[in-house]
Amino acid sequence: MTISISAAFDSGAIRLVGVEGDIVSLEIPTDHLSDFYQWFHFRVAGARGRTLTFRIVNCAGSAYPMGWPGYRTRVSTDRESWGTAPDTAYADGVLTWTHAFETDLAWFAYFQPYTMDRHDALVTKATLAEGVSHRQLGETLDGRAIDCLTLGTGAKQVWLYARQHPGEPMAEWWMEGAIELLTDSANATARALRDKATFHLVPNMNPDGSFRGHLRTNAAGVNLNREWHAPTREKSPEVLCVLGAMDATGVDFAMDVHGDEAIPANFIAGFEGIPSWTDAQGAKFTEFGRRLAAHTPDFQTEKGYAKSAPGTANLSMSTNQVAERFGAVAMTLEMPFKDHDANPDPAHGWDGARSKALAVACLETLAGMIDEI
Repeated sequence: MTISISAAFDSGAIRLVGVEGDIVSLEIPTDHLSDFYQWFHFRVAGARGRTLTFRIVNCAGSAYPMGWPGYRTRVSTDRESWGTAPDTAYADGVLTWTHAFETDLAWFAYFQPYTMDRHDALVTKATLAEGVSHRQLGETLDGRAIDCLTLGTGAKQVWLYARQHPGEPMAEWWMEGAIELLTDSANATARALRDKATFHLVPNMNPDGSFRGHLRTNAAGVNLNREWHAPTREKSPEVLCVLGAMDATGVDFAMDVHGDEAIPANFIAGFEGIPSWTDAQGAKFTEFGRRLAAHTPDFQTEKGYAKSAPGTANLSMSTNQVAERFGAVAMTLEMPFKDHDANPDPAHGWDGARSKALAVACLETLAGMIDEI
């Protein structure tokens, strides 16, 4: 049979360069109207009984080339269970791996995907839970809904939102874990949180980019996490509607959930450098990270981003803008495309299940200090 390579599906992204014998050469396409690229997701048909070597040949020009060393491609034959290709290697700008085909179809991705179908199922199921209300905050440029789930009766206003960068699906896996915990009527932690706080949950802030198979941008080629200072209906309606909803409720605690290409660890980034910085506000951020690291081996505080100098925070980024605008304890949670090196899983790397478990740990940590926020 002739080998077929396809990415014409939800979150698909790849371009076939050529097939020579058992070697398949590929390129990752750029986001629409953008130079960003790194996310890939494709399927292979017609290779049963063969062992193929895959080569992504344009990695050197990708958005984060430092993300390839130490990275392992994700592989699935049923789209449910995803493992890593153990022989993944990066050299001279080319990512390579092999796969022995024992099935008619195999799927490959930069990370375990989270499709829009799964998003719709997650939101629909959550709205059936007691005490949960759904709002459509707005529409994207492609006409997709920005879904927001609200639950809880407490005075503290907590915003959890994910996937500003669509090619970071671990963020929505994290949101699935958070939603499952918070809607569990039998869970004591969830009950305590719902009594003390009102939660606003936006599982996917960039559904257009998610469906289109983008790494970092929306349908207009715009990086949403550089729009929070001045979002517009024409370029960034996703941020405009979420920030407007935040203005209506206020924000006491916020977590913007992401994935990081290069750092093999889970970590949080804060809001150092905002004009209104206070040591008291910063101490709450630091204490949350300290408690989370003590609570789970899947989190650490040694690795992370450099801190902004006083007065130099980029207010176009959500964590800085939300901390400055509302005086909130705001943070960006970053999870790896590689693995959590301090607590690795050679078979799966960092994956959806571990992202969901980290969400539970984050909420359990928040429950222990919600009165202090």
